[in-house]
Amino acid sequence: MKPPAQNDASPTNPSRDNPAHTDGPAHTDGPAHTDAAQARRTSTGLLYGLGAYGLWGLLPLYFVTLAPAGPVEIVSDRVLFSVVVCLVLIAVTKAWGSLAAVFHSGRGFGILAIAAVLIAINWLTYTYAVLSGQAIEASLGYFINPLVSVLLGVIVLKERLRPLQWAAVGTGFVAVLVLAFAYGRVPWIALILAFSFGLYGLVKNRVGATVDAVTSLTIETVVLTPLALAAVTWLGSVGTLTLTGNGAGHFWLLAASGVVTATPLLFFGASARRLPMTTIGMLQYMTPLLQFIIAVTILGERMGPERWAGFGIVWLALVVLTVDMLIAARRRRSARVARARGAAASRAA
Repeated sequence: MKPPAQNDASPTNPSRDNPAHTDGPAHTDGPAHTDAAQARRTSTGLLYGLGAYGLWGLLPLYFVTLAPAGPVEIVSDRVLFSVVVCLVLIAVTKAWGSLAAVFHSGRGFGILAIAAVLIAINWLTYTYAVLSGQAIEASLGYFINPLVSVLLGVIVLKERLRPLQWAAVGTGFVAVLVLAFAYGRVPWIALILAFSFGLYGLVKNRVGATVDAVTSLTIETVVLTPLALAAVTWLGSVGTLTLTGNGAGHFWLLAASGVVTATPLLFFGASARRLPMTTIGMLQYMTPLLQFIIAVTILGERMGPERWAGFGIVWLALVVLTVDMLIAARRRRSARVARARGAAASRAA
């Protein structure tokens, strides 16, 4: 699964990575025109965001259709077919220069190579969870991911948390303890997903807006291609490769993994350019919520009282974190307005 709320995603070319980029005209006819254009921009961004997070949320349904392929084959095929799709997109958009620039940048390529390892761990763990009947625990991983990201900010970036952020992290820790009791073990799948995804976002932020989403995914999948080819070759040698031995329908379902990977990424990039990060932060909860609903209602996984209690505490922590995010965003807006008024007053004087 591609990370829901990272602002590194941009569909096709580096010039669009700047969050301030707009797709509208450079000149407007007045405030009414500007308001209407912004409303259209926001509506379009919401549609793209709903498309991205909705598709990521529906991934469990796609993975269960790929049986009898196992997690290693599914992830390997996903890597190989994603490379093909990304190269086609780069060819269509003539973004070869951006791709070459990353390959020639030792630091940029090294960072994306680390990101590739992290996303491979994430994909493999998630696919295993869904195919082994543990999609509920997988959704938990993405529910607690925002809390893990906050915690990583403290540990790695030495950030100082606001009181509500500390409250959210502490509540999340209690939730993990409750769920460990409910599962009879530490929820390793959820923790691996949350930390691999959180670290992936942290690593990707090191390249910031200098690498667009398609170029980034291309580099990451190229790095993983030798491992994917080795895995497919090994599966073929032991007779467990299903790609070419289960009919055309199965082949094309696996081949579609490239499109399934790239499409929500493109939608997310289009959304991230049009919406503020507070809105993106709210939309990101749509993915694990859909995964949770699918696991309980369609895949038939059981939720006992202890698990409901643990998930309830997680959701409480996310409410606290969201409230903090909204308060912080309002304060930033107020500060910008105050600065703008002060600047206007200075010019008038």
